[in-house]
Amino acid sequence: MSRPVAGASELTTARLRVLALCFVLAFVSIGIRLVDMVGSNQAEAAFIPPGGDDAPDPRRADITDRNGALLATNIATLSVVGDPMRMNDPDAVATALARVLDGVDAAELQRRFARGGRFAWIKRQISPIEQAAVLDLGLPGVEFRLGERRVYPRGNEVSHVLGFVDIDNQGLAGIEYGLQDALVGGSELGKPPVRLSIDLRIQRIAHAATSAGMRRFRAEGACTIVLDVVTREVVSLVSLPDFDPNRPEQAAPEQRRNRCTSSVYELGSLFKVVSAGMALESGAVSLHDRFDASEPLQIGRHRIRDYHGHNRWLTVPEVFAFSSNIGTARMTFAAGGVDTQRAFLKALGLLDRPVLEIPETTAPLVPDRWPDIVTATVSYGHGVAVSPLQFVEAVATLAGDGRRVPATLLERPADAPVDGPAVVSAATARDVRWLMWLTVDRGTATQGAVPGYLIGGKTGTADKPTAGRRGYDGQAVLASLVGVFPIDAPRFAVLTMLDEPKGDAKTYGYRTGGWTAAPVVARIIAEAGPLLGVPRAAPESELALRDRLQVTPVMNGRTRRMEDGFAAASLTR
Repeated sequence: MSRPVAGASELTTARLRVLALCFVLAFVSIGIRLVDMVGSNQAEAAFIPPGGDDAPDPRRADITDRNGALLATNIATLSVVGDPMRMNDPDAVATALARVLDGVDAAELQRRFARGGRFAWIKRQISPIEQAAVLDLGLPGVEFRLGERRVYPRGNEVSHVLGFVDIDNQGLAGIEYGLQDALVGGSELGKPPVRLSIDLRIQRIAHAATSAGMRRFRAEGACTIVLDVVTREVVSLVSLPDFDPNRPEQAAPEQRRNRCTSSVYELGSLFKVVSAGMALESGAVSLHDRFDASEPLQIGRHRIRDYHGHNRWLTVPEVFAFSSNIGTARMTFAAGGVDTQRAFLKALGLLDRPVLEIPETTAPLVPDRWPDIVTATVSYGHGVAVSPLQFVEAVATLAGDGRRVPATLLERPADAPVDGPAVVSAATARDVRWLMWLTVDRGTATQGAVPGYLIGGKTGTADKPTAGRRGYDGQAVLASLVGVFPIDAPRFAVLTMLDEPKGDAKTYGYRTGGWTAAPVVARIIAEAGPLLGVPRAAPESELALRDRLQVTPVMNGRTRRMEDGFAAASLTR
């Protein structure tokens, strides 16, 4: 039996010792490199980027819609930074980096390095391809810094609500700016998302319908708002043209302008909802009154006329359903005139800047003087300019439960109280709803009807003020419709406004709100109603509305033909 060779055993032992020593050296080398890297990172953390001692925290909470759909989030990014003190030849480094980094100018980078100090931004938020190219250069004094970039997965769909951030992830517009403190994470990790009142499903429906209406009628811009009448949550807000919040720098000012909240307009006959509510609430006017609209109304040197007037005495339901300027002005004077009007507009919030979670709001334009002619023109929507959001808030008050509750872009907890001061009584709100139903059923808003739903509405067609001069441009109008559904138990209000629409063959050339904005609202209600859980109308609900209507034949004073006249049946208030 052979014995092991002593020399072989010693050789094996020596090899193991050498191998062990290699592992030890390798681990020591790695450890030294890690310590060096940590020290380098700590040193870099002490370098102050341009802009101050407190570098903004880029972390932000996610933003979701009311159902949890992601609207804004963060992704990890790399930036290239430099320590000029560690560079062998800063000018050569700048030249080399400019060759591989898109948009980096060598001369500018050389100037940045020449300023001295231990820190200089080279390029923010680089691509993986650019990262590989910089690594291949192997330049001393050039490092990467980890950061975050805000991204908006839905692109343009909710742009005016969300807003956008700057390169440091700090909010500049929309919710991103308005809720900056709530969104910034600071040292807090795992911050819960901010949940908006927006329903992305309804937002998509409203965006598609409004875009289609804007294209069809060749409008300059458009706005649609869907508001929950019960909770006053904004379910959808669309302003067109819009922009991609991922690339806000590419958007023109007109695209970034929020037409729903930051622009104010003379909304024309939409304001007759306000005037009717005011007149009925005053107690001086009832649904059974009649007003003379047989001739233009003369106020000083001004004459107020009706568009396609009926040239006869009109009942209050006819004044509203036919959208009579003359009748509305007379009704306003009967209710108390300027003092009553101004107090009522104030109570509805139509004379003050609205409060909202985004900064893009504007105070209304209100006359300095308020003579009788202003009282008359304001009654039918000229002379006071408000934002569409303000107005749909007012409609929710008048056609809802009569209380004024500001709108919100944040989801309200299910158990949160929704309360505010009463502006009109339940009886007045019921009468306003009936007038709005009549307008869709038989008046100027019939294009806003949707089979299966009871809808109330009011059309508006307002001449736009002439830019830079007093007066109005007869060639340009704002066309709109505000709808409430279901009108017997209001749950949602929808307002669509088209800026300078043009009629087409199907509208017989008409560009009015009843022909252009009404079909947009009807499409939104038809598609969104089932998703919002709004049930179809019960037959008895429609019968209850029709039981209040009396129809009798009367002579149209303009056409000299017989037509249906409307009156309200007696009902105990």
